[in-house]
Amino acid sequence: LWTLKPPHRTFHGHPRLLVSDVYSQYESIRRGEQEIPKYFNFASDVLDKWSEIEKTGKRTSNPAFWWTNGKGEEVKWSFQELGFLSRKVANVLTKVCGLQKGDRVVVVLPRVPEWWLVNVACMRAGIVLIPGISQLSARDILYRLQVSKATCIITNDTLASAVDSVASECQFLKTKLIVSKGNREGWLNFTDLYKNQSADHSCVKTRTQDPMTIFFTSGTTGSPKMAEHSQGSLGLRPLLSERYWLDLTPSDMIWSTSDTGWIVASLASVFDPWVFGSCIFIHKLPQIESADILNTLCRFPIDVLVGAPTLFRMLVQNDLSSYKFMNLKHCLSGGEPLNPEVIEQWKSKTGLDIYEIYGQTETGIVCCVFKGMKIKPGSMGKAAPHYDVQIIDKNSNILPTGQQGEIAVRSKPIRPLGLFSEYVNNPKKTAESERGDFYVTGDRGTMDEDGYFQFIGRDDDIIISSGYRIGPFEVESALIEHPAVAETAVVSSPDPLRGEVVKAYVVLTPTFSSSDLESLARDLQEHVKKTTAPYKYPRKVEFVQELPKTVTGKIKRNELRNKEWGQ
Repeated sequence: LWTLKPPHRTFHGHPRLLVSDVYSQYESIRRGEQEIPKYFNFASDVLDKWSEIEKTGKRTSNPAFWWTNGKGEEVKWSFQELGFLSRKVANVLTKVCGLQKGDRVVVVLPRVPEWWLVNVACMRAGIVLIPGISQLSARDILYRLQVSKATCIITNDTLASAVDSVASECQFLKTKLIVSKGNREGWLNFTDLYKNQSADHSCVKTRTQDPMTIFFTSGTTGSPKMAEHSQGSLGLRPLLSERYWLDLTPSDMIWSTSDTGWIVASLASVFDPWVFGSCIFIHKLPQIESADILNTLCRFPIDVLVGAPTLFRMLVQNDLSSYKFMNLKHCLSGGEPLNPEVIEQWKSKTGLDIYEIYGQTETGIVCCVFKGMKIKPGSMGKAAPHYDVQIIDKNSNILPTGQQGEIAVRSKPIRPLGLFSEYVNNPKKTAESERGDFYVTGDRGTMDEDGYFQFIGRDDDIIISSGYRIGPFEVESALIEHPAVAETAVVSSPDPLRGEVVKAYVVLTPTFSSSDLESLARDLQEHVKKTTAPYKYPRKVEFVQELPKTVTGKIKRNELRNKEWGQ
């Protein structure tokens, strides 16, 4: 099923790791001298191996996990402690909750240590993890529980009432676990249970192709799809890929500010760093504030920072001369294109470059600027070593250098390691994601003579704001429920801080046609915040008499989008 490109070894910045380290043990497979293993489990084959290396004293004293809430509370775990605690959680899931290999659990938690324990525990038990962002509404939770057929949900006090309001409509839901200092009727207390469990747990045997995680990803039409990743595409991939986008060592510490519901959290805060035995640093960050980010970089020995372009746009607006970063050496940005001027400002104020990465929920990292590689402003780097990335036309023909087309990843005749398995229960959408021999990203771009890719824009209507993927259908569905809205169309609109934001064009019903429009716009924004996840609300609202449509009555979103972007 899987193929790998030949090793690339020209961009490494760090000295090699210990001969006995986990990554080095897969060298013969990377060279193509051995076949990809039929069985793989990240917990037993990576984390437990690092635990063994720790026991022999061959790993640095760096923690495996370091968490702070910014108010003086900290949690530090070695790989041995992570193993001990995650086995206890695995016993909670299997013995107390009765979950079995292949069962699905929805996990909606903020950046708290329990999220990482549940991740590893699910690996150990072969349970499929379905992460969700903390801003989900009751409707979002209902949809996810119903379509995923999850038998368990784990969340905190903030969302427990939302879950309770829809639980009766979720026929497959059997168990509710709450991460809380107090108890709640109808819920099992996660903390109390795992502390009292035995740490004696044997990791299940999982195939490389077995499902591991399901991410909900927004589309242009319909509700979010379930993109399934396997043990291989998430866990084995970083072992068999070159050290391309992070290039870490056991003495390094990495901090990604991504929300726990996104694939970036899995890539930059779970799998890729732990492959190299690095320390994952996490700040609870209830809100992303410049002062919190900058002070944290000054107080903790963080080597690598991964953030959305919005983060860096926000940080460069500050006077950085008064901040002295303790250890920061490498910065990465992804989720949407980063303005060249922001890269220049960050470099002039900190002396550090920002390396861009590009990918999707379905693919993980597709392109990146490798450490030590020349940075071309406006470019998102070269293809990740395990992918054959091309610019193609509508007939799947590879286009010449410099010609604009669709960014695509070769998926045939052999499917590359890292690509998602399928859209669960949606063979039509799965089939539509491929054209000819390629998985098509839906993004348009170009490739220059040096193999650098440049992002042009979405080939569909997806809005990417502050790194969040937002489908217009979800926002339109929320707006149309308001009695004032007769018709609406949602598109992206340029924004200096967020790159792009949600804009709603609204046709009013006759009853509301003479309303105070400024007040009504605020009313609609609040309505969307309450109906769906708040980050999706339209930051811009424009009232119009009618929407542009095709002869068949379809709304011409591209016309509205072009108007916004001055095209």
